[in-house]
Amino acid sequence: MLGFVLDVVFTVVAIRAIWKLFQGIQIGMSVGTAEPRQPRETGVPARGVQMAKDPVCGTYVVPDGAMSISAGRQTFYFCSAGCRDKYLAKTA
Repeated sequence: MLGFVLDVVFTVVAIRAIWKLFQGIQIGMSVGTAEPRQPRETGVPARGVQMAKDPVCGTYVVPDGAMSISAGRQTFYFCSAGCRDKYLAKTA
């Protein structure tokens, strides 16, 4: 009886592994072509992006997507409007 149960479990695992392999091959290819599928765009910046530190809370932000103010020659970047407002209230 135990041998039969182990045979069934092995068969199910083998079928699932083959099915997952087949799905991976299908997903990796574009429909109707032999070219690999292009990766999706994510909100993660590319490697090597210089980050700026928020002077209020210390969070590091990507300057391209952060709120900023310029004071003379220096630009300050903020993670949120709340931090920007706190900074402006403190310096005013």
